[in-house]
Amino acid sequence: MPQPPGLNDAEQRLWAAFPTGATVDLGADRPAGPLPERMVRAEIITRLLLGAGDSRPGAVAAVRLRGAYITGTLDVSGGRVEHELRLERCRLVEEPDFTNAETRQLRFAKCRMPGFDGGGLRADGYVSLSGSQVDGTIKLPRAQIGGGLRMNGTTITAPDPQSWALFSGGLVVEVGMYVRDSVITGGVRLVGARMSGGLFMEGTTLVNPGRIALDGQNMVVEDTAEFSRDFSALGTVRLRSARFNGILSFSRARLDSGDPARMALHASHLQADELLLWPEEQIKGRVSLSYSRIALIMDHPSVWPDELYLNGMTYETLRGAEFKDRLSWVSRDPEFHLQPYEQLAAWYHGIGHDDLARKVQLAKLRERRRHLNPVGRAWNHLLDWTVGYGYRPWLAFAWFAALLALGTTVFSIEEPRPVKPGSELPAFHALIYTLDLLIPLDTFGQQLSYDAVSWSRWVAYALVTTGWVLATALITGATRVLRPASSPS
Repeated sequence: MPQPPGLNDAEQRLWAAFPTGATVDLGADRPAGPLPERMVRAEIITRLLLGAGDSRPGAVAAVRLRGAYITGTLDVSGGRVEHELRLERCRLVEEPDFTNAETRQLRFAKCRMPGFDGGGLRADGYVSLSGSQVDGTIKLPRAQIGGGLRMNGTTITAPDPQSWALFSGGLVVEVGMYVRDSVITGGVRLVGARMSGGLFMEGTTLVNPGRIALDGQNMVVEDTAEFSRDFSALGTVRLRSARFNGILSFSRARLDSGDPARMALHASHLQADELLLWPEEQIKGRVSLSYSRIALIMDHPSVWPDELYLNGMTYETLRGAEFKDRLSWVSRDPEFHLQPYEQLAAWYHGIGHDDLARKVQLAKLRERRRHLNPVGRAWNHLLDWTVGYGYRPWLAFAWFAALLALGTTVFSIEEPRPVKPGSELPAFHALIYTLDLLIPLDTFGQQLSYDAVSWSRWVAYALVTTGWVLATALITGATRVLRPASSPS
């Protein structure tokens, strides 16, 4: 097809280069203004992409343009584009419109544009905006990208705090999504996204303080999700109900909600094979992992936030913290829940540390005591002091031995009198008499044969009472020691 009339020099060169896919170089830098020798109308590019240009046997037709100042709207919405589009260091005055279009690969390298609309876009190849500056929103709802999405080194700035910098819903990306070393001011919305080749955001900075920095609810990522190696989020990272069939890494990252009362990481109901929650510094803001299912968790006490929600979370393996730190880990929820303690105890029991599992159960009951009424707290203190809620039964034996020594001393000084003087009675023995008082059964016949006198009678009453309490505690303690640690509820 001959060139249409009215083309300027740059457009004529582009039309002539299209059949062979040769690159038209209008300048090595990105034009800051409308230089006449670099101006190309978007409608000319649109016509070429939609089949207005000639093709040549033995060559692949394509639009490849460098250093152009593109006026008008590049609009192929609803169309079928059979040719590659590659724009390098170009300035696009209007937002490109690829809504509901079918295309091959698209590349906007180191370009500047006021946004990108790719709602419903279906691309057989990759879509790249690497190195570009976008002064507006990139819209990719329902887009399907077969060759991967690349936005490495991209700068995106939302038009206002209420707008998204990257907006999508139901985005499907094959091969992988790469957003490395970028700066994104405004929220990134990836709700319901499906990424079969991983998500890589190493070195990227998300800035949306006091709001959602990244919304990845219900997102599914196959392979690795890397929010690591200098990844920084100023705002909430929300991954609620997301699923990661591989590693979810926050290694050497920075998480800051921008408001201590907000979530820095909202990852409740999440599923992951491995979670590396080991950022560069302490997480600023709250973190929720409630009701998540994670095979391996690797973290460190130095990065835990002051408020950490773990109720309902299950895991198979823990790494990176000592036992005393794990007790602090499960106690950082402002509201007391039994399940985090039960889960931790079950894990220690599962790896053969029954002693540590019992200590976790003891810590659980002590923490629970703080939330009881005064009477309940008093009774729980008594159980703790006597037998450690049954998890430290040796305390009962220690108390028993101390009371036995006390009674033996008292009744050696103030010997009880016979109940029936002159009758045939067993010989009095202070130790055996004290044992008879402490043991709820009249085992040796001393308690029924002799009666304490004077002030020692009150000692006898106290020994009988404490004997019943200790016997009950010992039975409870023996039952708990012989029973395996509870499974998480």
